[in-house]
Amino acid sequence: MHSATPYPQAVSRAIDALARTDRGRLLSALIARLKNFQLAEDALQDALASAVVHWGRTGLPASPQGWLLKVAAQGDRPATEDRKASEIARLSVDEAAEDTIDDIPDERLRLIFTCCHPALESKTQVALTLRTLGGLSTAEVAGAFLDNETTMGQRLSRARTKILAAGIPYEVPGPEAWAERLQSVLTVVYLIFNQGYSCSAGDQQRQLGEEAIYLGRMLDSLRPDEAEIKGLLALMLITEARRAAGWPPTEPACRLHRKIANSGTTGGLPKVWPCLTRR
Repeated sequence: MHSATPYPQAVSRAIDALARTDRGRLLSALIARLKNFQLAEDALQDALASAVVHWGRTGLPASPQGWLLKVAAQGDRPATEDRKASEIARLSVDEAAEDTIDDIPDERLRLIFTCCHPALESKTQVALTLRTLGGLSTAEVAGAFLDNETTMGQRLSRARTKILAAGIPYEVPGPEAWAERLQSVLTVVYLIFNQGYSCSAGDQQRQLGEEAIYLGRMLDSLRPDEAEIKGLLALMLITEARRAAGWPPTEPACRLHRKIANSGTTGGLPKVWPCLTRR
């Protein structure tokens, strides 16, 4: 039922990986269930904190994502600490295996359209997307904007409050608004990429570039027939391949491809061609 986890470091690494790769999917499913952006985020944070303690004693459950979702979903009702601890313990035995990541509804498209809603200002759209779907901490998002963590935390909190107070719908826009709203989402993803590409700090540059490409791949997996998404993803992959190869922006891409092939560094360039050739 549980994998052996003798060292706290193993649990910490597993939780960090889950927070990075599955946070957006878990959070989007919780928002759909709890109907409250802030409550869903708080509930997921509480579940992650509970996992540190519980998994450190018992090892990883058969379905870590299912465990987190079920524990987080308890955030929609009051619970005493004793009862909550008892419920958490029981989840690891007879409930967690019910939901694997494939069983959890994928609501990320609804989430990214909410984060990029035109009622929110551009900087807030970028920050909220990085925090909710990109997996960056508040401190990392603040660093991307050269803000302090407290200021960024307040910006994110105001954004969640506005989403609830203004009744911003948690939905994918209909056909009549799809093109315009998609442009808002793609603009946010490109702004994230451009912020990383233009910043001077190497680690931060790579981190933001990777986040933007991650979001581009996520969008492409959710809407694989959308040419605008493939175009942006191809642009980011080509640009990232140039950066990784140390190639000046003014040099032709054909020479870049030859240099990458000769150096043995593939970068992201080979992954571009499917984006450009699929119709």
